[in-house]
Amino acid sequence: MSTMEFNSLVVFLSGNLQSYALNLTKNGSDAKDLIQETMYRALVNKDKFSDGTNMKAWLFTIMKNIFINAYRRKSKRKTIIDSTDNQYYINLSKTVKNQAETNFVMEDLMNAVNRLTDEYKVPFMMHYKGYKYQEIAEDLSLPLGTVKSRIFFARKELKSKVSIYREKK
Repeated sequence: MSTMEFNSLVVFLSGNLQSYALNLTKNGSDAKDLIQETMYRALVNKDKFSDGTNMKAWLFTIMKNIFINAYRRKSKRKTIIDSTDNQYYINLSKTVKNQAETNFVMEDLMNAVNRLTDEYKVPFMMHYKGYKYQEIAEDLSLPLGTVKSRIFFARKELKSKVSIYREKK
C-alpha cells in the first residue's frame, strides 16, 4: 500500500473513531484530542501496519492504548511515595479533612441558639428544620409578620454571638 493510499484510508476511517473516543473520555474536547493523537500515531507508525490486516481495528487498538496509558499517567500523578521502610503508596484522594473548626463553630452556634428565649428560639428552630413561615405561624398561632420578625431577630442575635468566626476582610 502506498503512502498516499495509507494516509487517505487513515483519514477516511477517522470518522469511525469519534463515538469510541467519546465513550472512553466522556468529554467532547478530550475525545477530539484522543482522535488527533491516534491519527498522529497511526501516520508516524505506518511502517508497523501490515498490509492485508484490518486498519479500522488497528486504529481502535492504537486509540485504546493511548487512552489507557494516559489514564495510568494521571493516576500515578495522584500517588505519592512514602519513603519509610514500609514503601506503601498513599493515594491523595483518601485524605481526611480536619473537622475540628467546624465542630467548634457548630457547638458555639448551638449554645447561642439555646441561650435565645423561647419566643425566638422556637420559630427559628422550626424554620431551621425546614418549616415554611406560614406553617410556623399556623402551628404557633401567631401572625405571619411576627414569625418573620422573630426569625429575623434570632438570626441577627446569632450572627453577633458567633462573629468571631467570620473572616476578616
